[in-house]
Amino acid sequence: MAAGLVISAPASGVGKTTLTLALARAWRNRGLNVQCFKSGPDYIDPAFHAAATGRASVNLESWAMDREAIAHLVSRGADADVVLAEGSMGLFDGVAARGVSGTGATADIAEMLGWPVVLVIDPSGQAQTAAAIAAGLRDYRPGVRLAGVVLNRVASPRHEDLVRRALNDAGIAVFGALPRHAEISLPKRHLGLVQAEEQAEIGKLIDEAARFVAEHVDLDAVLRSAANWSPQPAANGLNVTPPGQRIALARDAAFSFVYPHMLEAWRAAGAEISTFSPLADESPDTGADVCWLPGGYPELHAGTIAANARFRNALRAFAETRPVHGECGGYMVLGTALTDADGVSHEMTGLLGLETSFAKRRMHLGYRLATLAAPMPGHRAGARLRGHEFHYSTILAQPDTPLAVVHDATGAVIAETGSRRGHATGTFFHLIAEDR
Repeated sequence: MAAGLVISAPASGVGKTTLTLALARAWRNRGLNVQCFKSGPDYIDPAFHAAATGRASVNLESWAMDREAIAHLVSRGADADVVLAEGSMGLFDGVAARGVSGTGATADIAEMLGWPVVLVIDPSGQAQTAAAIAAGLRDYRPGVRLAGVVLNRVASPRHEDLVRRALNDAGIAVFGALPRHAEISLPKRHLGLVQAEEQAEIGKLIDEAARFVAEHVDLDAVLRSAANWSPQPAANGLNVTPPGQRIALARDAAFSFVYPHMLEAWRAAGAEISTFSPLADESPDTGADVCWLPGGYPELHAGTIAANARFRNALRAFAETRPVHGECGGYMVLGTALTDADGVSHEMTGLLGLETSFAKRRMHLGYRLATLAAPMPGHRAGARLRGHEFHYSTILAQPDTPLAVVHDATGAVIAETGSRRGHATGTFFHLIAEDR
């Protein structure tokens, strides 16, 4: 039987990822089997979880997934000693309109699974008010249980004492207090944390975080606060059809944003996945029957992609007879041109007419519900696909036939319809699940 906990906070940027990684590695160093999950649509954190635990982590998504899909995914923690779900944004932050099983809030997962919440509180610029915030979060939703808090970035022993006293008066357990420690800060860029595979020293960074947290946090008390949990059997798993039997998957620093549960579901359904690197000027497997280009950071490598004629020519040849699909960054590379942040335009593969620019930055962020107007690999016309969009590019041209009618979480129609031309299709959203 595993011990289940959710790591959350009042807001983003408070230290949830650092605490999750540190707890996971510290307990692993003690010989415990630790399984991590990510609540919400973030596709970067699961790779950090895997680096900390040695076990693959997946996303749990209440807006896009039904309860059976979530139950299926969390069942991978059945053989673990400790199960940690890292939240996104603030504990109760989600969208206004309910999705499949919730609003996407971390609280949905905590209540659904019955796991208590450890709050990371940053009391910078305040003292007793931190206790008021924690008490408000504790009492806001009856089905969500607060285990206690970890204070982060406390300024001094006196500051810590003021906050601790107020939390104790409110009946809230304090598991520890972390002074500022720049050495364990994870580097960031415009879509969030720099990816785990891009950081050669990630193991040392997590080890240092684990050492630091073990020195300042009562790990035994945190573990005792967890709920005993056994996974409930799911009648059905994920509603996922592989895009093909043999899938050529672009995979390198420019193409890495793909949800782990999607790849696992493809393999579980019998698909074979072969990877190739566009940045290394590699070609997709000629024996594959579909090619998939995930999102990532093509804007940081646009010059290399434009110069890699072997990759671009091979992809065009592939698309003459077989489907090619791109998500977000992959969609941009399927287009005609990508303008980087310096205003330099780079030729892409030209399989679609899409033209995008990072010189004119505009954030696109949110859940997407797409009803396909035509088939795309793995999904029939009329299918309802749920995903998440997050990028800073501006559309200069999107001239091809729309792939779907796309709505945001409020039901409003958006302009990012995706495109189709010949065997090529693309979307700005990253696919999470198809409605049953």
